[in-house]
Amino acid sequence: MNQNIKTTGGTMEITDVKIRRVFPEGKLKAIVSVTFDDSFVVHDIKIIEGQNGQFVAMPNRKTVRGEYKDICHPIKKEIRDYLEDKVLTVFNDWEESNEEIIDEELPDLNSETFIELDEDNFN
Repeated sequence: MNQNIKTTGGTMEITDVKIRRVFPEGKLKAIVSVTFDDSFVVHDIKIIEGQNGQFVAMPNRKTVRGEYKDICHPIKKEIRDYLEDKVLTVFNDWEESNEEIIDEELPDLNSETFIELDEDNFN
């Protein structure tokens, strides 16, 4: 996996991924926050279990027409691939190291309860 990705204006690096909430049942697996270049963070990125495996869904809002629109999202495929690869790698590494917790019933996590994860734990 690349440590950073070249963009038109230079390079961009994901410098932190924090797992905010974990959902042991259902299609929604986790909500994460991703920091870019130690200077810009995107909250409420979702990890979803789809028919073809896990994928990353960007934060969105419901419009007055009932449609869901992304608040922010990668424009280029290589940025989306980099983001998805990094987020899913961190989440799957966390899941493997906490398998015994996932297999048990977890307490209800509210917005004040966060599971902090620093990617340095996996290097």
